[in-house]
Amino acid sequence: MMHRVPLTAAATVLLLTCAHFDARADLLISANDGKAELVNGVNTVPDNPVPDSVTIINLGATPPKVTAEIQMPTSLVGPPSSVAIARDESFALVTAATKIDPADKKKIVPDNIVSVIDLQASPPKVVATQEAGAGASGVAINREGTLALVANRMEGSVSIFTIAGKTLTPAGKLQLGDAKSEPSAVAFTPDGKRALVTRDGDNKISLLTVDGSKVTHSGRDIHAGLRPYSVGISPRGDFAVVTNVGMGGGDNDTMSLIDLTANPPRTVDTVTVGPSPESMTIAPDGKHIAVTVINGTSRPKDSPFFNEHGRMPVFEVRNMKLIKVTEAPIGRWCQGAGWNKSSSLILMQCIAEKEIEMFKFDGKKLTPAGVIKVNGGPAGIATTPR
Repeated sequence: MMHRVPLTAAATVLLLTCAHFDARADLLISANDGKAELVNGVNTVPDNPVPDSVTIINLGATPPKVTAEIQMPTSLVGPPSSVAIARDESFALVTAATKIDPADKKKIVPDNIVSVIDLQASPPKVVATQEAGAGASGVAINREGTLALVANRMEGSVSIFTIAGKTLTPAGKLQLGDAKSEPSAVAFTPDGKRALVTRDGDNKISLLTVDGSKVTHSGRDIHAGLRPYSVGISPRGDFAVVTNVGMGGGDNDTMSLIDLTANPPRTVDTVTVGPSPESMTIAPDGKHIAVTVINGTSRPKDSPFFNEHGRMPVFEVRNMKLIKVTEAPIGRWCQGAGWNKSSSLILMQCIAEKEIEMFKFDGKKLTPAGVIKVNGGPAGIATTPR
């Protein structure tokens, strides 16, 4: 789970189709890290890295159609929730946790950039950037589109931004711990009054209280598993799901279910999902969950823990229990996943292959449905929230 070329005032935009961009489409945005390459189990900066970019995909088309690509900073470092789309699809936010070291082109150093993409422009374009904190990773936008939070993985804080239209304005930081606490992913509840932040450095999930632009620690830290990493909250706000990535020693790791209807919220179920569950994503139907399990695919081939394929199990939440439904093999060093709005298609990012793998889902089984090639390693992802 390792995970830039600084953004200039005018990002280069490559429009891949001539069709007018439909701001009402069922969208998926993939953030692609151009400076990440897997060389015998080691994340290596290539000699000639391609620019970081995002790929915008219309899931309303059959098959899903690439609409545009924008060159802009992003990063493999941190969970794949480094992209967030406003509910009205007017704009999106993308974070950059790392960049290439200007003094050494083979090394990466922390970055702190949050970019704003105008999705209603034709073609879509970056219209602004802001600074968050070191290692800006997971990002979330509330349903009203008025507030954003960014987990700063390398400084132990969460940056707060107010939003007016497409204008992002810094509104302070919430310190959760020292840099070793590693806040990684963040998610709002549907009513916007609470948020969860995973802290994989000190094994906590912090419950935040949100009052307008004032964000505070509620005093409640939830403990789910070893190194909680990615987090998602159901569209109804009744539960949250967290993947626990463990210590990366080849052991099977876990995913936990948090009951948000309980007072206070608490972990109510934990299941084994396989080695290194990089992320999970909750379907718009509010009950199915796709999990990205790296499964040793990023290790050296002579490692006893190496596997040729990752795994994508799908679970269902029934009576506040996680029940496994099915599973499919996926590519190597896979990161995030997204669902279409009908919860019938899953798109899975795989860095080693530089592609997004698609699977049809009928509620019982997964069927391969093709791939979408991207430039760079697809590492951050978001779909239109429901």
